[in-house]
Amino acid sequence: MTVVLVEPGKLARIAQIGTSLSELQAAVDGNIETFYPYEEQVCIVCDDEGKIYGKPLNRAIYNEDGTIMDIMAGTFFICDCSKPSFGSLSEEQQQRFVNQFKYPEQFCRINGEITAIKYKPERNEAR
Repeated sequence: MTVVLVEPGKLARIAQIGTSLSELQAAVDGNIETFYPYEEQVCIVCDDEGKIYGKPLNRAIYNEDGTIMDIMAGTFFICDCSKPSFGSLSEEQQQRFVNQFKYPEQFCRINGEITAIKYKPERNEAR
């Protein structure tokens, strides 16, 4: 299936991954968990214990007013969730989510608020 793959410290990219449980787990390097932050029928699939095991913080997920609602740890991907099993994103969704998650983020606390700062990865880390 065609997904948007988002790895810590790297540019988001369109990727092909398998649909078996072992292939989904390999993509996120752990047991899978789904997160549904969007109104459309897509989901984020991530390692359900990424934060517990101290995986690198990856990207922030924002609510409609631009406030950080969660920070993903470790690799995750975005896929279609409109059917009982995961599926490919449309081409429009692929481009939209690649653009949304394009650049990696670093996190810091400023005036008591956690802030995400986008950065361009080093050339050898970009992909």
